[in-house]
Amino acid sequence: MRLDKLIANAGLASRSEISKAVRGGRVTVNGTPAKTPALQVDPDKDNIVYCGKSVNYREHIYIMLNKPEGYVSATEDKNAPVVTDLLLPADGARVHPCGRLDKYTLGMMVLTDDGEMSHRLLAPARHVPKTYRYRCESPLSESDKERLCEGVHIEGGYLTKPCEMRLLTEFEGEITLHEGKYHQIKQMFGAVGNKITYLERITFGPLVLDSALDRGEWRYLTDDEIALLAEAAK
Repeated sequence: MRLDKLIANAGLASRSEISKAVRGGRVTVNGTPAKTPALQVDPDKDNIVYCGKSVNYREHIYIMLNKPEGYVSATEDKNAPVVTDLLLPADGARVHPCGRLDKYTLGMMVLTDDGEMSHRLLAPARHVPKTYRYRCESPLSESDKERLCEGVHIEGGYLTKPCEMRLLTEFEGEITLHEGKYHQIKQMFGAVGNKITYLERITFGPLVLDSALDRGEWRYLTDDEIALLAEAAK
């Protein structure tokens, strides 16, 4: 594998930044300054250091992001900032959102460059459950809850699949979906004469939003979390 590709895959820098670092003697392979970013290296055997940081090779990137309001769940948009803008430039250039949250919905997002896993996690046949915390404009009754849980008709006459809900108060609660239609929760509440005023995703499949992440912050998934996602995608 090329040296610059390995360092870029580790999320440390862009290819152009790596080239500059190599020319400046700031990249070493087994203790010797690299002469070219095209140097062939073995990630399992060679000790590579970029600007004083040891480089650990990653075939794929898996990121947990606490999405803030105002960001679009995309890799580019002409009219608004996108979630990949919040990441390191080298990571943001590689990954894509695994599923989407609308511009004003907050919380848990997974971003990755593992297209196969992303496809499996979002496939209708195995769509992983996602839980959201909500607030609504009007009191939600038990009968409204039952209707939502059983399924309601939304845009296009689509009947939503059964879901689970937990009421915290008349105005707040949690809802778990097993599908992901456009603005689904907002449309569902509209179907029972109510309106969502706050929506935050707190789980994605087996993963729970890290409470240590403030809005706009992110971290790489741990090996255990990646294994849980892979299991959910089977």
